[in-house]
Amino acid sequence: MTKGKTETQKYEVIYTRKNFEIRFYPEAILATVEMNGSYDNSRNSGFKVLAGYIFGGNEENTQIAMTSPVRMSGNEKLNTMSFVLPSEMEFDKLPVPKNKNVKLHKSKPMYTASVRFGGYASEADISKHREKLSEILKELNIQHTNQFEYLGYNPPFQPVNRRNEMQVELVGFKQGMLP
Repeated sequence: MTKGKTETQKYEVIYTRKNFEIRFYPEAILATVEMNGSYDNSRNSGFKVLAGYIFGGNEENTQIAMTSPVRMSGNEKLNTMSFVLPSEMEFDKLPVPKNKNVKLHKSKPMYTASVRFGGYASEADISKHREKLSEILKELNIQHTNQFEYLGYNPPFQPVNRRNEMQVELVGFKQGMLP
């Protein structure tokens, strides 16, 4: 990784059509926090808690590099936000969070479908692109979990060329299933 460049979570693109992709994600290590309230009301509080952990708010006072994307999922009442930890980190050697609301865990390897969009994401944007993703998957006759996740790739101070995605895990998907 080049100094100053943010590491992006690794995945393999299986299928692409315009702003739509099917991907395979290998296992990753995540730091996650749960927040009450809607996306718009909870994203700042979740970010502060997770940023505190990676910027030294852990038992070892260790700083951890920021990665992308920031992942959010949930509904109007409860949301989760996750940071993907750098790929060179080992789960059994992670710094212990001082804030007990930060949960460290591994994601499972999975196939996902995603749609990409730009700008600053609002709840309305997320809802619109979740619906768009659902329509594409219905058209392709691909089953999914219905647990959608918003992925944000850019720092808040970056006003242009922003990358956002809506993503959902696919059920029973195997390579070669697409036309």
